[in-house]
This record gives sequence, C-alpha cells and structure tokens, in this order.
Amino acid sequence: MKELRGLGTALITPFKADKSVDYEALARLLDTQLTGAVDYIVVLGTTGEAATMTGEEKRKVRQFIVKYVNGRLPLVLGVGGNNTAAVIADLKAMRTELILDFTAILSVCPYYNKPNQEGLYQHFCAVAEASPIPVILYNVPGRTGVNLLPETVMRIYEAQPKKIIGIKEASGNIEQIKHLIQLSNTPSLEGRDGDGFPPLLVISGDDGIACEVMQVGGAGLISVASNAFPEDFWHIVHDQDATLQARYAEMIRLLFAEGNPVGIKAVLAQKGIIENYLRLPLVPASKELQEEIKKEMAK
Repeated sequence: MKELRGLGTALITPFKADKSVDYEALARLLDTQLTGAVDYIVVLGTTGEAATMTGEEKRKVRQFIVKYVNGRLPLVLGVGGNNTAAVIADLKAMRTELILDFTAILSVCPYYNKPNQEGLYQHFCAVAEASPIPVILYNVPGRTGVNLLPETVMRIYEAQPKKIIGIKEASGNIEQIKHLIQLSNTPSLEGRDGDGFPPLLVISGDDGIACEVMQVGGAGLISVASNAFPEDFWHIVHDQDATLQARYAEMIRLLFAEGNPVGIKAVLAQKGIIENYLRLPLVPASKELQEEIKKEMAK
C-alpha cells in the first residue's frame, strides 16, 4: 500500500449556518488538498463529524468527494462503530461503492461499551472479513475509552493479513508505537510482503509526534492540521522536519484545546475557506481561542 504512505488529511465536513453540508466550501477545501502536498484523503472520519450525520448525508458527501477528486488522490473512508453487526451491514451495503471508489477503510475501535482485548480482536476480525477492501485500524483511546494494544494489533494482522494493512495510532504513547513497530518487524513476519501480504503500516494519528513516529519506522501521518497547512505538513512528514514540527507545536495545541474539529474549523474559517459552523454537541471555538489562533497564525 505504497499510496497510503506519507501524509493523509483527516478531512473536515463544512456546514452552513442552517447546519446543512456546504458543498461549495467542501470544493474549496478539496482544492487546497489537490495541489500535490497531500498523499491521500480520509473521508468521514472523526474529524469529519460523521457521528452527527445521517446515512443519506454521508452517502451524498462520499459521492461528491469521489466525483470531485476524480482519481487524483487515493481516498480512505471512515467506517466504524460500537455495534459490530451494524458496521458489517454498512460494509455490505456499500460493497460496490467501496470497491470502485476507495483504497481502504479506516475503522475506529468500538467506543463507549469498552470491550476487552479479546472483544477488540473479534470485532476487527469480523470487520476485516466483511470488508471488500483493505482495513486500517484506528486506535484513539482518548475518544473511545479503550486502548488497542500492540499484541492485539498483531493478532488481528496475523489472522487477516490480506485485509489489515495498517493502523492509525493516536494513543500519543510513543513507547507503545515503537513497540508495535518492533513487533511488526519481527523475523517471524519476514517474507509476508513477498508472499503477497502487505506490510503493516503504522501511521501516526497525532500531528505533534509525526517526526518521532517516522524516525522509528512509521509510515506517515493522518493529519488534522493539514486541512489548513498541507504544504508544511508534507515537509514535516516527508523530510522528517523536526524544526518545522516544533514551530507548529503551539498551533497544534490550540487546534485541540477545545476538541476536534473545533480548532481546525476556526483556522479554516479565518483563512476564508469555510464558515465556522459545527453540529451539536460540538460548538465553535470560544472567542478567546479564536483570538489565540489568530495571533498564532500571524506568526
């Protein structure tokens, strides 16, 4: 999966004042991503506020993005949930669309019901079995309440090596990520790529530690910040530019100070790409945060 190495943008979904999807703003945003700085786009993930969208809205957004991008970049689709049977039903319903239009799905750990490691293993094996295209696991304990451990990741990968191609690791735990990369490079797994099985891609899910993950063998970054700063984050990822990453440390802090995608939508609104609307229970950034972001952007 060479095309899913490098920089992926976790795309936001722009809304109008009436909270309907703003397709004109979405087109403007996509234009900023299609300039050569981004390697692929993740559609309708957490950053895209998919949790507050209806099935029909998500279908229309998918179709719009597929048509607008028109094959110029690989697309990854967020398909996950805390009801395994419902996720499988969604995958079956979208089977033809997935095969034709997307390179992989990104599937988040089940949230709220807090399964143990065996439950996570069985959930992702079932999702992989049902998916007609490759699967990227998504570990984000701060949102889901569960941590997908490296040993469990490798169990899932070894059970479904033709389907599981990677993991977006957003635990923020660099030692855990290093351990996972070490496990994925063990001698027992050598030759899998030659046997037709893709290598496991360990992708940073945290903008602030992208260089650190790349330096220990990571495959890239799925970024929130690249919605607004795609060129700079291309250099952070492809050049492992730790100095540039350090310059963005305060901006990254501000992006997540009141939750995601609150901060990045405030930035994009200040850049004139979208209007600053979110769907409840999320609300726009406070005036104080917007002013801090404005000052940081001026730098």
